[in-house]
Amino acid sequence: MKKQITYYDSEGLATKTMNYLPVRYLVAIFLAILETALVITLVICLTIYVPYFYIAIILTEVFYLVKVVASNANPDYKIPWLLLILLIPVVGIMLYLLFHDRQLSKRQAKRLQTIKKIKKKGSNDILIKDLEQQDKLIASQAKALLNLTSGSLYTNTKAQYYPSGETTLMPLLNDLVAAKRYIFLEYFIIADGLFWQAILTILKDKVKKGVEVRVIYDDIGCMTTLSGSYYKELSKLDIKCQPFFKLNGQANNKFNNRSHRKMIIIDGEIAYTGGFNLADEYINKIVKFGYWKDAGLRLEGEAVKEFVYLFWQDWNLNSPQIDLDINSYLRNYSLPSTGYYIPFGDGPKPVYNYHVSQIAISNLLQQAQSYVYITTPYLIITDEILETICNTSLRGVKVVVITPHIPDKKFIHLLTRSNYKRLLVSGVKIYEYKAGFIHAKTYLADGKVGIIGTMNLDYRSLVHHFENGVWLYKSDALKELEMDLKKSVAEALEIKTHTLKFSLFQKCLIALGSFFAPLL
Repeated sequence: MKKQITYYDSEGLATKTMNYLPVRYLVAIFLAILETALVITLVICLTIYVPYFYIAIILTEVFYLVKVVASNANPDYKIPWLLLILLIPVVGIMLYLLFHDRQLSKRQAKRLQTIKKIKKKGSNDILIKDLEQQDKLIASQAKALLNLTSGSLYTNTKAQYYPSGETTLMPLLNDLVAAKRYIFLEYFIIADGLFWQAILTILKDKVKKGVEVRVIYDDIGCMTTLSGSYYKELSKLDIKCQPFFKLNGQANNKFNNRSHRKMIIIDGEIAYTGGFNLADEYINKIVKFGYWKDAGLRLEGEAVKEFVYLFWQDWNLNSPQIDLDINSYLRNYSLPSTGYYIPFGDGPKPVYNYHVSQIAISNLLQQAQSYVYITTPYLIITDEILETICNTSLRGVKVVVITPHIPDKKFIHLLTRSNYKRLLVSGVKIYEYKAGFIHAKTYLADGKVGIIGTMNLDYRSLVHHFENGVWLYKSDALKELEMDLKKSVAEALEIKTHTLKFSLFQKCLIALGSFFAPLL
């Protein structure tokens, strides 16, 4: 398989053709499917040829039905599993084992406990009291998020909002060039091309100058963009690299642990996050679905510490050897500012005990007084958060939701649009970004509190994936975000109830998709 890569070299724009065959991925997927098929075949054969073995199947089915019902999962999530196990018991149970719970290896579970003990929770009392004097509702949002994540509330941090991937590019490259001690990167997608080659060129130069470089990329997220041995290629360049939960060909649910996080940390002083991945469509060097509208956030100062903790946790969950030396990467670096910040991580159990992003977004909505803006590429959400959005609007708060007009996945876009009517009836304003695909994940309430991060309003982000975001209050970045949101609305198509029409076939797809949406 041939793949053409465009990049910059010392003479300018250049292209190269590389052989690309994801052998490791193909083998891992084949082995996992084969193992699953063999287990199902064995069970069916035992049922046919071993007397009364079907009783064991029935008892197993009852056990898992009780387990699903007794779990504290959202009912939206329980119902599809119950029906799958009832309708196709053997296959349904296998799928449940593969996709429902998240597991860590014994080594990873032990490391997680070590990580939680080592991480020092900052003292938030003084800053919380400051917030309570300014706004008790805002303080309650902060306290909830801190309790959910065992995180810290920060000031002394400057924030810069970027309204697209390409506006983030040059500041990011300049900061990378200026790195003196270390550079950490963690991304869902890295794709060889102009964007990544520009970064990689700097990373290779920095390594030669003694700067430590570590990279984490999601193994499945990069399945079609990088070779299966890419982490070895980076290691040859003296860049430390770990695929996030590398596919191993085993039929277990560990492969379902995926990192949708996006962050770059430089010297413990500067951090970047937002919706963009390290691929050319995110900076509009290639066009896939019209103009790619994204968001970036640059933090400089105290709040960067939390990004260091997040990266350090993910590195130790994936590295063969544990690295306990977190303190050498933390900096007591502060810049005067008026804003408050809580960088946070999110993910499935057992790493996180709550759906952090969903609770944080719900709190933001419930406490809004005048208006809320939301941008998300997907709108496939739990009934709980859908009700929260509707209730916020019914309270008289202006709620504006911006989604793409040009979809990247037509079926997912159909499911997104299927939720419009319920929102519109409640008074929510819905706009579709006409110029292309809006990939930004931003949430702003009353112009003073917001969340910028990697989480979409869909089950995969809110329930399944590892994510990260930043809660901001009274930050100058929120003013820039609001200006960008208003500009996006001006460039968008307002959706009305009478414009929503679905064919019979589409309605059938929506019914089917809505049923399985919690499992997607």
